[in-house]
Amino acid sequence: MRFPSLDDLRTSCRDPRDGDAASADAAALRQAELTKPPGSLGRLEELVIWLAHWQRRSFPRLDRVKIVVFAGNHGVTARGVSAYPSEVTGQMVANYASGGAAINQIAQLVQAELTVVPLDLDRPTCDFTLGPAMQSSEFLAAVDIGYRSVPAECDLLAIGEMGIGNTTAAAALCAALLGGGASRWVGRGTGVDDAGLQRKRKTVEAALARHQSILADPLAIAAALGGRELAAMLGATLAARDHAIPILLDGFVGTAAVLPLARTEPRALDHCRVAHVSAEAGHRALLAELGLNPLLDLEMRLGEASGAAVAIQLLRAATACHHGMATFTEADVAGRTND
Repeated sequence: MRFPSLDDLRTSCRDPRDGDAASADAAALRQAELTKPPGSLGRLEELVIWLAHWQRRSFPRLDRVKIVVFAGNHGVTARGVSAYPSEVTGQMVANYASGGAAINQIAQLVQAELTVVPLDLDRPTCDFTLGPAMQSSEFLAAVDIGYRSVPAECDLLAIGEMGIGNTTAAAALCAALLGGGASRWVGRGTGVDDAGLQRKRKTVEAALARHQSILADPLAIAAALGGRELAAMLGATLAARDHAIPILLDGFVGTAAVLPLARTEPRALDHCRVAHVSAEAGHRALLAELGLNPLLDLEMRLGEASGAAVAIQLLRAATACHHGMATFTEADVAGRTND
């Protein structure tokens, strides 16, 4: 196992690698020379410079784009926190395999390879109101699976999740690491009614009280309140950083999964962009806490990397302009004057 202990994982989190500033500077210089007013492509310009920085080349490519969806089950669903039973997680994994889910269609459209990684679906995590969701060894095993799911040679990675009950886990992580209590972070998830929403809030409050003694330790909290799929997303994000691969994060659960990284090392998410702001309660507040600006606001709340996959097309547009547009000199167009 890559991380034998939480201390080993913590050490790795606090030693993030960087991209290449020279490649980013060269990409920015080219953007300034292309036949357009400076900055007129808005965030597309920033995105291509970000890609250049992390791919370590001034002309970034999107030839090898990968989407990884992690799936896990949660024991806390026994408390009635979801509108669907936990069996749906496995059924959706089968749906992915047969090509019937939204992510299958979007991945094909944006020319991305899709991999789905189920994590012990027949063995849900423990009810975190009674004890830790995962022992440290279980958490580290899931982190390891996520880490190893990332190929060293990849131009862009999008990560997502499937797991009935995981918006409860995500809300608990946010409440534990950012404060504000359950009312700030708990939303309707898969569509629970008012009674279900109250059960979710009470469940999160019970979890916070149960694990009060470790609230200052982000990785211990990730094990105690998270899930295997969240731990795997954390591991994949860490691997991408080690391999200098840019990442598109998905919605509320995907962002909450990497919150423990950001709380351990503020630079840990520099290689990440958030694809969209979810309609799920709490995501906009979480992004504000992390200082992350989403690329899209489509009122999506599906999960399974669907929002991240849609945003891949934005990056394809950015790189197409960067590669294909002429410079003022090449097009014999008069550039900007200083008069």
